[in-house]
Amino acid sequence: MIELYYWTTPNGHKITIFCEEAALSYKIVPVNIGAGEQFSPDFLRIGPNNRIPAIVDHTPADGGKPLSVFESGAILLYLADKTKQLIPQDLRKRNEAIEWLFWQMAGLGPMAGQNHHFTQYATETIPYAIDRYVKETARLYAVLNKRLADREFIANSYSIADIACYPWIVPHEKQQQNLDDYPHLKRWFQTVQARPAVQRAYKKADEINVAPTMTEDAKRILFGQDAKTVI
Repeated sequence: MIELYYWTTPNGHKITIFCEEAALSYKIVPVNIGAGEQFSPDFLRIGPNNRIPAIVDHTPADGGKPLSVFESGAILLYLADKTKQLIPQDLRKRNEAIEWLFWQMAGLGPMAGQNHHFTQYATETIPYAIDRYVKETARLYAVLNKRLADREFIANSYSIADIACYPWIVPHEKQQQNLDDYPHLKRWFQTVQARPAVQRAYKKADEINVAPTMTEDAKRILFGQDAKTVI
C-alpha cells in the first residue's frame, strides 16, 4: 500500500493521477501547505524539502522496510518502475518518457510556478517579472505543442510524461495562455482531461480541499520561507 502525503497542487495531482491510472492501493494523508503542515517533524522525515508530495511504500520490491520517496518526478519514476506501468519498457522509448518528465520538472513546472506567483500572489506588480515568466511559459507551451504535432501523447504512448505535464496546463488561463494558440497541445489536453482516472484524481482533490482559499496567513507561510524555515 502507498501512503501519499498530498495537497491539491499540480505536483500533488501528478501522483493521484498515476495511482488512479495504475489502480494502485493508496491512502491520502493531507498536508495542508497553507496551514504550514509541511513543516511538521513527521512530514519532514519523508519530505526533507518541506514540499509535497511524498510517499511511503509499505510493500517495496526488495521486501524490506517501508521506503519513502520525495519529489514528484522521482515518485512518478519510482511508481512506474514498481508497477511496470505508464513507462515504456523499450530502452529508447523509456528514455523519451524520462526526457520529457525531466523537461517538466526543470522547465514547465518552475516557470509556470513563477508565472503564477508574479501574476497572482506578489504583493507588488513587477512588470518585468510578469513579462519574463508569461513569455517563458508561452515558449514552453510552444515546445510542447510542437512535440505533439505528430503524436497522440508526449512519448507516443500515454506515460508519466503526460501525467507530469497535464496538471501544469490545467491553470492555463491563470498563466495568461490561450490553448487555441496551441492546437496540438489543446487536443492532447482535452484527451487527457477526458480520461476517467484523471477525473477521479481531480474529484479527490475537490473532496480534500473543499473551499480553496489563499489567506494572508497562507501567503506568509508559502512565500515567506528562507534558510531559517529549514528546521
